[in-house]
Amino acid sequence: MQVKKVLTYVAVAFVAFYLFTRPADAAAAVNGVMDGILNGADRLATFFSAVLT
Repeated sequence: MQVKKVLTYVAVAFVAFYLFTRPADAAAAVNGVMDGILNGADRLATFFSAVLT
């Protein structure tokens, strides 16, 4: 349990450091993740639409 807490703090610190030192790259990374999520959701919707039609 202790290791998980330490890893969480390290991850949060890394994200904060990355956000403050390279904000444009951090924004691009977030946009990339969001595009991937939206693309996946769109593909799932297309799949279920085809199955249910």
